[in-house]
Amino acid sequence: MKSRFTELSTEEFYDAEDAIYRSFWDSEGGLHWGVFDDSTGSDFLKACDNLNNIMAGKARLDEEARLLDLGCGNGKTSMWLAAARKCRVTGVDLSGVRVANAIEALEDQPGEIRARLGFKKGSGTDLPFPDASFTHVWSQAVIYHIPDKEKVLQEAYRVLEDGGLLVFDDLIKPKPDISAAARTYVYDRLLFDTDFSFHSYQEALVRTGFRVLEAHDLSPHLKMSYQRLAEMAGAKGEALSGKYHTLAHAYGQMVKAVEQEELGWGFYVCQK
Repeated sequence: MKSRFTELSTEEFYDAEDAIYRSFWDSEGGLHWGVFDDSTGSDFLKACDNLNNIMAGKARLDEEARLLDLGCGNGKTSMWLAAARKCRVTGVDLSGVRVANAIEALEDQPGEIRARLGFKKGSGTDLPFPDASFTHVWSQAVIYHIPDKEKVLQEAYRVLEDGGLLVFDDLIKPKPDISAAARTYVYDRLLFDTDFSFHSYQEALVRTGFRVLEAHDLSPHLKMSYQRLAEMAGAKGEALSGKYHTLAHAYGQMVKAVEQEELGWGFYVCQK
Protein backbone atom coordinates (compact mmCIF):
# COMPACT_ATOMS: atom_id res chain seq x y z
CA MET A 1 0.00 0.00 0.00
CA LYS A 2 1.31 3.45 -0.94
CA SER A 3 0.43 5.68 1.99
CA ARG A 4 -1.13 9.11 1.54
CA PHE A 5 0.71 10.17 4.67
CA THR A 6 4.38 10.85 5.39
CA GLU A 7 6.67 10.63 8.38
CA LEU A 8 6.98 14.41 8.24
CA SER A 9 3.23 14.81 8.80
CA THR A 10 3.45 12.47 11.79
CA GLU A 11 6.41 14.37 13.20
CA GLU A 12 4.59 17.69 12.87
CA PHE A 13 1.44 16.23 14.45
CA TYR A 14 3.22 14.97 17.57
CA ASP A 15 5.43 18.02 17.88
CA ALA A 16 2.28 20.15 18.04
CA GLU A 17 -0.01 17.96 20.15
CA ASP A 18 2.17 17.01 23.11
CA ALA A 19 0.65 19.50 25.57
CA ILE A 20 -2.98 18.50 25.05
CA TYR A 21 -2.23 14.79 25.46
CA ARG A 22 -0.36 15.48 28.69
CA SER A 23 -3.35 17.43 30.00
CA PHE A 24 -5.70 14.44 30.11
CA TRP A 25 -4.00 11.23 28.82
CA ASP A 26 -0.91 11.11 31.03
CA SER A 27 0.73 14.14 32.64
CA GLU A 28 4.11 12.39 32.48
CA GLY A 29 3.89 12.13 28.70
CA GLY A 30 3.11 8.44 28.24
CA LEU A 31 1.02 7.77 25.15
CA HIS A 32 -0.04 4.17 24.70
CA TRP A 33 -3.01 1.95 25.54
CA GLY A 34 -3.69 -0.41 28.42
CA VAL A 35 -4.54 -4.00 29.25
CA PHE A 36 -7.38 -4.23 31.78
CA ASP A 37 -7.82 -7.01 34.33
CA ASP A 38 -8.83 -7.51 37.94
CA SER A 39 -5.72 -5.68 39.14
CA THR A 40 -6.52 -2.53 37.14
CA GLY A 41 -10.31 -2.33 37.19
CA SER A 42 -11.28 0.48 34.83
CA ASP A 43 -8.27 2.65 35.77
CA PHE A 44 -6.65 3.63 32.47
CA LEU A 45 -3.15 4.48 33.74
CA LYS A 46 -3.03 1.28 35.81
CA ALA A 47 -3.92 -0.60 32.64
CA CYS A 48 -1.07 1.15 30.79
CA ASP A 49 1.33 0.14 33.56
CA ASN A 50 -0.05 -3.39 33.32
CA LEU A 51 0.85 -3.53 29.62
CA ASN A 52 4.39 -2.39 30.49
CA ASN A 53 4.75 -5.19 33.02
CA ILE A 54 3.32 -7.79 30.63
CA MET A 55 5.70 -6.75 27.86
CA ALA A 56 8.73 -6.62 30.16
CA GLY A 57 7.89 -10.10 31.41
CA LYS A 58 7.51 -11.49 27.90
CA ALA A 59 10.85 -9.89 26.96
CA ARG A 60 12.58 -11.48 29.99
CA LEU A 61 14.43 -8.24 30.62
CA ASP A 62 17.31 -8.05 33.08
CA GLU A 63 20.39 -5.92 33.67
CA GLU A 64 22.22 -7.60 30.78
CA ALA A 65 19.66 -6.38 28.23
CA ARG A 66 20.48 -3.65 25.72
CA LEU A 67 17.08 -2.39 24.62
CA LEU A 68 15.99 -0.04 21.85
CA ASP A 69 12.72 1.75 22.66
CA LEU A 70 11.46 2.40 19.14
CA GLY A 71 9.16 5.42 19.27
CA CYS A 72 10.10 6.37 22.82
CA GLY A 73 8.09 9.60 22.85
CA ASN A 74 8.69 11.60 26.02
CA GLY A 75 10.78 8.79 27.50
CA LYS A 76 8.49 7.74 30.35
CA THR A 77 8.58 4.02 29.56
CA SER A 78 12.30 4.08 28.75
CA MET A 79 13.02 5.50 32.19
CA TRP A 80 10.74 2.95 33.83
CA LEU A 81 12.54 0.11 32.05
CA ALA A 82 15.96 1.38 33.10
CA ALA A 83 14.80 1.71 36.71
CA ALA A 84 12.57 -1.35 37.12
CA ARG A 85 14.50 -3.82 34.96
CA LYS A 86 17.95 -2.22 35.26
CA CYS A 87 18.63 -2.69 31.55
CA ARG A 88 20.41 -0.28 29.23
CA VAL A 89 17.86 1.61 27.16
CA THR A 90 18.24 3.75 24.06
CA GLY A 91 15.13 5.66 23.01
CA VAL A 92 14.60 6.86 19.46
CA ASP A 93 11.69 8.97 18.22
CA LEU A 94 10.74 10.96 15.14
CA SER A 95 9.44 13.91 17.17
CA GLY A 96 12.19 16.34 18.08
CA VAL A 97 9.92 17.94 20.68
CA ARG A 98 9.43 14.65 22.48
CA VAL A 99 13.08 13.65 22.32
CA ALA A 100 13.96 17.03 23.85
CA ASN A 101 11.33 16.41 26.55
CA ALA A 102 12.87 13.00 27.29
CA ILE A 103 16.38 14.43 27.55
CA GLU A 104 15.13 17.15 29.89
CA ALA A 105 13.22 14.66 32.07
CA LEU A 106 16.32 12.48 32.26
CA GLU A 107 18.07 15.20 34.25
CA ASP A 108 15.68 14.54 37.14
CA GLN A 109 16.59 10.85 37.31
CA PRO A 110 19.18 9.41 39.72
CA GLY A 111 22.69 9.09 38.35
CA GLU A 112 22.53 5.31 38.08
CA ILE A 113 19.43 5.61 35.88
CA ARG A 114 20.94 8.33 33.71
CA ALA A 115 23.96 6.11 33.13
CA ARG A 116 21.73 3.45 31.57
CA LEU A 117 19.71 5.76 29.32
CA GLY A 118 20.09 7.75 26.13
CA PHE A 119 17.75 9.35 23.58
CA LYS A 120 18.12 10.15 19.89
CA LYS A 121 15.95 11.65 17.17
CA GLY A 122 15.53 9.28 14.24
CA SER A 123 13.25 7.34 11.93
CA GLY A 124 12.27 3.73 12.38
CA THR A 125 12.97 3.20 8.68
CA ASP A 126 16.62 4.27 9.03
CA LEU A 127 17.76 3.56 12.57
CA PRO A 128 21.01 5.34 13.48
CA PHE A 129 22.65 2.23 14.97
CA PRO A 130 25.01 -0.49 13.70
CA ASP A 131 23.89 -4.05 13.00
CA ALA A 132 23.34 -6.27 16.04
CA SER A 133 23.44 -3.36 18.50
CA PHE A 134 20.63 -4.56 20.78
CA THR A 135 19.35 -7.65 22.55
CA HIS A 136 15.78 -6.27 22.43
CA VAL A 137 13.65 -3.94 20.36
CA TRP A 138 10.57 -2.66 22.19
CA SER A 139 7.78 -0.58 20.67
CA GLN A 140 4.36 0.60 21.84
CA ALA A 141 1.71 2.20 19.61
CA VAL A 142 4.24 3.42 17.05
CA ILE A 143 4.69 1.41 13.86
CA TYR A 144 1.22 2.17 12.51
CA HIS A 145 2.35 5.79 12.11
CA ILE A 146 5.18 4.84 9.73
CA PRO A 147 4.13 4.47 6.09
CA ASP A 148 6.75 1.80 5.21
CA LYS A 149 6.02 -0.70 7.96
CA GLU A 150 7.93 -3.57 6.38
CA LYS A 151 11.05 -1.38 6.32
CA VAL A 152 10.63 -0.77 10.06
CA LEU A 153 10.49 -4.51 10.67
CA GLN A 154 13.62 -4.97 8.55
CA GLU A 155 15.43 -2.29 10.53
CA ALA A 156 14.37 -3.88 13.83
CA TYR A 157 15.72 -7.19 12.55
CA ARG A 158 18.99 -5.58 11.46
CA VAL A 159 19.79 -3.89 14.78
CA LEU A 160 18.99 -7.00 16.84
CA GLU A 161 21.69 -9.49 17.64
CA ASP A 162 21.08 -13.14 16.76
CA GLY A 163 18.50 -14.55 19.16
CA GLY A 164 17.32 -11.05 20.10
CA LEU A 165 13.66 -10.27 20.76
CA LEU A 166 11.24 -7.82 19.15
CA VAL A 167 8.38 -7.13 21.58
CA PHE A 168 5.76 -4.70 20.32
CA ASP A 169 2.14 -3.76 19.83
CA ASP A 170 0.50 -2.01 16.91
CA LEU A 171 -2.83 -1.10 15.38
CA ILE A 172 -4.24 -3.52 12.81
CA LYS A 173 -7.06 -3.44 10.28
CA PRO A 174 -9.18 -6.60 10.73
CA LYS A 175 -10.94 -6.15 7.37
CA PRO A 176 -9.96 -4.13 4.29
CA ASP A 177 -13.27 -2.36 3.73
CA ILE A 178 -14.03 0.32 6.30
CA SER A 179 -16.77 2.89 6.73
CA ALA A 180 -16.51 6.60 6.00
CA ALA A 181 -16.70 7.29 9.74
CA ALA A 182 -13.77 4.98 10.48
CA ARG A 183 -11.80 6.58 7.67
CA THR A 184 -12.45 10.07 9.06
CA TYR A 185 -12.16 9.53 12.80
CA VAL A 186 -9.53 6.78 12.91
CA TYR A 187 -7.30 6.54 9.88
CA ASP A 188 -7.28 10.10 8.57
CA ARG A 189 -7.25 11.64 12.04
CA LEU A 190 -4.25 9.56 13.07
CA LEU A 191 -2.53 9.98 9.68
CA PHE A 192 -2.12 6.31 8.87
CA ASP A 193 -3.35 3.29 7.01
CA THR A 194 -2.26 -0.33 7.05
CA ASP A 195 -2.60 -3.54 5.08
CA PHE A 196 -1.92 -5.60 8.20
CA SER A 197 -4.58 -7.69 9.88
CA PHE A 198 -3.76 -9.68 13.01
CA HIS A 199 -2.65 -12.65 10.89
CA SER A 200 -1.03 -10.86 7.94
CA TYR A 201 1.15 -8.94 10.39
CA GLN A 202 2.57 -12.27 11.50
CA GLU A 203 3.20 -13.22 7.88
CA ALA A 204 5.15 -9.99 7.37
CA LEU A 205 7.23 -10.72 10.47
CA VAL A 206 8.07 -14.18 9.15
CA ARG A 207 8.99 -12.75 5.73
CA THR A 208 11.40 -10.42 7.51
CA GLY A 209 13.11 -13.39 9.14
CA PHE A 210 11.53 -13.37 12.59
CA ARG A 211 10.12 -16.37 14.41
CA VAL A 212 6.81 -15.39 15.99
CA LEU A 213 6.85 -16.71 19.54
CA GLU A 214 3.55 -15.19 20.68
CA ALA A 215 0.72 -13.23 19.07
CA HIS A 216 -2.28 -11.81 20.95
CA ASP A 217 -5.28 -9.88 19.68
CA LEU A 218 -5.82 -7.15 22.28
CA SER A 219 -8.68 -5.41 20.47
CA PRO A 220 -11.11 -5.62 23.45
CA HIS A 221 -8.54 -3.73 25.52
CA LEU A 222 -8.19 -1.10 22.79
CA LYS A 223 -11.95 -0.61 22.94
CA MET A 224 -11.83 -0.21 26.72
CA SER A 225 -8.87 2.17 26.44
CA TYR A 226 -10.75 4.48 24.12
CA GLN A 227 -13.90 4.28 26.20
CA ARG A 228 -11.90 5.54 29.16
CA LEU A 229 -10.05 8.14 27.08
CA ALA A 230 -13.35 9.46 25.73
CA GLU A 231 -14.56 9.88 29.30
CA MET A 232 -11.30 11.55 30.37
CA ALA A 233 -11.25 13.98 27.45
CA GLY A 234 -14.95 14.66 27.91
CA ALA A 235 -14.48 15.47 31.59
CA LYS A 236 -11.69 17.87 30.69
CA GLY A 237 -13.95 19.44 28.09
CA GLU A 238 -16.56 20.29 30.71
CA ALA A 239 -14.09 22.84 32.02
CA LEU A 240 -12.25 23.90 28.87
CA SER A 241 -14.48 22.71 25.96
CA GLY A 242 -13.31 22.99 22.36
CA LYS A 243 -10.64 20.51 21.40
CA TYR A 244 -11.42 18.13 24.25
CA HIS A 245 -15.00 17.68 23.04
CA THR A 246 -13.65 16.99 19.55
CA LEU A 247 -11.27 14.37 20.89
CA ALA A 248 -13.96 12.77 23.07
CA HIS A 249 -16.20 12.42 20.02
CA ALA A 250 -13.36 10.97 17.93
CA TYR A 251 -12.54 8.45 20.66
CA GLY A 252 -16.17 7.39 20.76
CA GLN A 253 -15.98 6.75 17.03
CA MET A 254 -12.84 4.67 17.59
CA VAL A 255 -14.77 2.51 20.05
CA LYS A 256 -17.38 1.93 17.32
CA ALA A 257 -14.64 1.12 14.81
CA VAL A 258 -13.29 -1.60 17.10
CA GLU A 259 -16.81 -2.98 17.62
CA GLN A 260 -17.33 -3.10 13.83
CA GLU A 261 -13.93 -4.78 13.27
CA GLU A 262 -12.62 -1.78 11.35
CA LEU A 263 -9.78 -1.28 13.84
CA GLY A 264 -7.86 -3.65 16.08
CA TRP A 265 -4.79 -4.01 18.26
CA GLY A 266 -2.17 -6.74 18.03
CA PHE A 267 0.70 -7.69 20.34
CA TYR A 268 3.66 -9.75 19.13
CA VAL A 269 6.78 -11.35 20.60
CA CYS A 270 9.31 -12.33 17.94
CA GLN A 271 12.85 -13.70 17.85
CA LYS A 272 15.61 -13.12 15.32
